[in-house]
Amino acid sequence: MKRLLLTSALPYANGHIHIGHLVEYTQTDIFARYWRMTGRRCIYLCADDTHGTAIMIRARQEGRSEADVIADMSAAHQRDFAAFQIRFDHYGSTNSPANRALCEEIWASLRERAMVTTKEVTQLFDPQEGMFLADRFVKGTCPKCAAPDQYGDSCDRCGSTYAATDLVEPRSALTGARPEVRSAQHLMVAIEPERPFLATWTQGEGRMPREIANYLAGHFLSEPLRDWDVSRPAPYFGFEIPDAPGNYWYVWFDAPIGYMAASKEWCDSSGEAFDDWWRSEETEIVHVIGKDIVYFHTLFWPAMLRAARFSLPSRVQVHGFLTVNGEKMSKSKGTFVLASTYLKHLDPAYLRYYYASKLGPKVDDIDLNLDELVNKVNAELVNKVVNLASRSSRFVAQTGLSASYPDDGGLFAAAAAEGDAIGAAYAAFDYARASRLIIALADRANEYVDRMQPWALAKQPDRKAEVQAVCTVALNLFRQIVIYLAPVLPKLADDVGRLLGCPMDRWELAKRPLVGTPVAAYEHLMKRVDPGAVEKMIAESRPADAAAPGAAAAPGAGAAAEGVGAVVAEGVGAASPAAGGGAAAEDDGAALAKEPLAPECTIDDFGKVDLRVARIVAAEHVPEAKKLLKLTVSLGGEARRTVFAGIKAYYKPEDLIGRLVIVCANLAPRKMKFGLSEGMVLAAGDETVHLLSPDSGAKPGMRVH
Repeated sequence: MKRLLLTSALPYANGHIHIGHLVEYTQTDIFARYWRMTGRRCIYLCADDTHGTAIMIRARQEGRSEADVIADMSAAHQRDFAAFQIRFDHYGSTNSPANRALCEEIWASLRERAMVTTKEVTQLFDPQEGMFLADRFVKGTCPKCAAPDQYGDSCDRCGSTYAATDLVEPRSALTGARPEVRSAQHLMVAIEPERPFLATWTQGEGRMPREIANYLAGHFLSEPLRDWDVSRPAPYFGFEIPDAPGNYWYVWFDAPIGYMAASKEWCDSSGEAFDDWWRSEETEIVHVIGKDIVYFHTLFWPAMLRAARFSLPSRVQVHGFLTVNGEKMSKSKGTFVLASTYLKHLDPAYLRYYYASKLGPKVDDIDLNLDELVNKVNAELVNKVVNLASRSSRFVAQTGLSASYPDDGGLFAAAAAEGDAIGAAYAAFDYARASRLIIALADRANEYVDRMQPWALAKQPDRKAEVQAVCTVALNLFRQIVIYLAPVLPKLADDVGRLLGCPMDRWELAKRPLVGTPVAAYEHLMKRVDPGAVEKMIAESRPADAAAPGAAAAPGAGAAAEGVGAVVAEGVGAASPAAGGGAAAEDDGAALAKEPLAPECTIDDFGKVDLRVARIVAAEHVPEAKKLLKLTVSLGGEARRTVFAGIKAYYKPEDLIGRLVIVCANLAPRKMKFGLSEGMVLAAGDETVHLLSPDSGAKPGMRVH
């Protein structure tokens, strides 16, 4: 089997790790741990993304050097990752000699292939700070709806996008000065010549989730690709371009090269050959990213790698965004939870398991419902898995396991056979399916223990051998389950290894029963989740001056608040936690007052409406329409519908791809100026619009009852 080189998106060095980021790193860590358990050679690499304007400004504000700022944040990031049992083979920094050298090598290849051009770029310039301003460092009045205090790329109120130079009465977010319009020469990389290659490469089977491949084909790759602006004029924190003094590589140029730099550093320290990992058909490269950074990883990045004759990724695995309790992460509500805050109150195993139970191979958003977290962990991990050991191990603490494996009616053999399906689910990034299969095994094991009742048998002195046999079966079934859970819960696997005195680090171990070995005294393997601890975590995450629970989320809560993956950070960053849905809803009374309930209908009336779960597979602007987006939705299989929805002001088409929605599927088609609308997507709201989405686990075509 080929070697596996695995990466996650690089967290930006301008903010701490929070629970939104942890979706991606947990997902990647599980994948790496599974393959290592199978005996496959696998390295998992990451680094801090350290360059850009945000770091430079923060260093100035704090009176420190950029090197000091990024060093402190790297230590904090690595500390948080380690606490969540995320294991990297190497963790580097984009501000490293290895990264500079690789940037120069790839740049020389782009120059050699005549892919670099120059272009005069007009931007807003802060005369007091002496620098050009990225869009998110400009504020002003929205040119579309006149909303005040809006950033230079989009309006939070009406959802319009525009150029920073279009803002009314713009001002620098750094100094408050009125920006000047100035021009500067920027270096561009032309990737349009690579479009035929990219059109083929992106559509490769298994290259990326199908909805992402379809989106790329129907949007960016269906028309000429724009040149990519890869430089920024001084002052800028980054690498100065060798053949263009006074210009620096834009963070999105050098950040993905950080994957390679981390590999180079690991190779140098491990005695490995770098080309064996980045120029070899015997290595499979897999990137795990959020859907907010697909454009860079599936178009620019492969074009750069091909130009420099490096291996291309075998797969780009894309996940959706995280919401908490059905809404964007919110500082005011205390749901914008830092990893370090979580760790003060809850076991990281809870979050790893919850995320695994929700993560599938598609680009679905994930909702962290805190009540469900409590119930799922307590019901499944504690009651069904850990209790298998607590209910049986104490009865064999003196005798150990039976010398030969007892007759269990085929339970162990069936669970051993199930290992192939569970492994295949892990390998396909379908952790939700793996979790379901594992918990089904736990249900069968508990049925056996309930039926045999070792605690009752232990009260009968003449049945000691029977007690030992029953507990041997129970503990072997428990061991199988924990081996299957080991990629998700490595600490639990280690603890069970000490309890049973056996290795837990190989997938194949689940196929052979453990017999004739001692059993240690039982110690608690996992505590139940205390709802009070969850409440304390939320309370600590809420700023002291925040509004009471139920207030609207603070502007900027989510991705931009911490800079990771946000435009303000200019960083590669991990997936943003923000998902569609907009601001928090008003209180129920106000909503009802604005729009009273409709007249009563009968169950027969309601039964005429066929509501179905659908997945948005394509979304695009309708140029002639002010309010409409054209959506193509899948009801499962080949069933497709075209729906025109009046949501243009609230959603960007690219943010809707892959999203599950509810559709009125039997609405009579309506002929419109722009085409035939064959249904209706359901949404809530009055002044704003919030698309309705089903809970995780729903599939296209399912009827809503």
